[in-house]
Parts: sequence; structure tokens; C-alpha cells
Amino acid sequence: MSAAQALRQKQAPIKDGYRSDPSSAVVTLKSTGSLDDHSITCKLSDGPAVKEAHRVAGLHQKAGGDDPAISGELCSGDMLLDALVACSGVTLKAVATALGIPIASGTVTAEGDLDFKGTLGVDRTAPVGMTGIRLEFAVKFGEREDGREVSEEEVEKLGKLTERYCVVLQTLVHKPTIAVRLAGSGGGKEGEGVSREVSHKSEF
Repeated sequence: MSAAQALRQKQAPIKDGYRSDPSSAVVTLKSTGSLDDHSITCKLSDGPAVKEAHRVAGLHQKAGGDDPAISGELCSGDMLLDALVACSGVTLKAVATALGIPIASGTVTAEGDLDFKGTLGVDRTAPVGMTGIRLEFAVKFGEREDGREVSEEEVEKLGKLTERYCVVLQTLVHKPTIAVRLAGSGGGKEGEGVSREVSHKSEF
């Protein structure tokens, strides 16, 4: 059996299930990170989307992939949320440090809604990318030497500046220009091969 046949055989019952029950194709991916009081870092929670060794992306289980705990292959959607959690968590800690706002601990959570009918081609009207992403910070503030509490105004400024200076968040919000090039060669043929190029314009 060829690799293409094996993939079709594996995905066929999944696609049939999505056709008979469209709601079963809709999932919410999630990533979580933690903050501490001694470093400007955000530690991603251990789990299938975090590996200490090199990370290998593969198909999500809802698209015919294997259990990541067994295969070690991660869903790229999880990795996208990981990047958002990590970047926003580090940005929050950096901004808090600059503003003199003590953070004892905290949790950063990102959730993304995804409909697998789109990426599997089951329903051409279904979106391929995530349709909604939610980012949440749950922070426990530390004590100041002078005893002052963190004010609502400081929290508002902390949130505003974190959003403004988080690179991954701003990239997702403003949709930068993306150039895609696919170049192929080999396959028993000589020469430079074939290529395809396309550019998606920025909304900045």
C-alpha cells in the first residue's frame, strides 16, 4: 500500500464522521504557561505540546495523526498557541518589571477554535484556520517594600503595554505580508525544476 493510499484509508472514516456529525470536527486547542517572581520568563506547561528534545510537527489526531504522547509529533496549531503564550508571558513580565509592578506568580492561557472540516477538505465553506483565539492572564501580584497595592490604573497600563509590545500577538492581529514559495526539483528530471510563488498582502 502506498503512503497516499494509507493516508486516505486512515482519514476516510474521520471525514465520514465529520460529514455525519459536523460539530465533532470543531475543537478548541489550548496552551498554558506559568510566570514566577525571579525571572523574565514564561515556562510552557509540560504536555503533548511541549517536548524537551527537538520538536516534530505532525497531523493532529482529528486529522488522522497519532497520539502525540506516543508518536512525539505535535500539532502545529498547538505550537502556534505555545508561541503566543510564551511571547505574551515574557512581554508581561518585562513590562511589569519596567513599571515596578511585582508579580509573585501567574498563568497565561491561550485557546484557539479550529474546525477540521476545513483543513481536511470535507466542507469547502468551513474555514481552514483558527476562527477565534482567547488569551488570558491570571496574575498574583507580590508585595512592595513600601506596602503600596497594585492599582487598577497600573493593571490597565500593564495589560495595554503587554498587548502593544507582544510580537506574536501583534503579528496575529495585523496579518503581515507573507510570501510563500514552493520550489521542486528532482523526480528523475534534469534542470532547475518548477516553482510557485505567491504573496499575501499585509494589513499593517
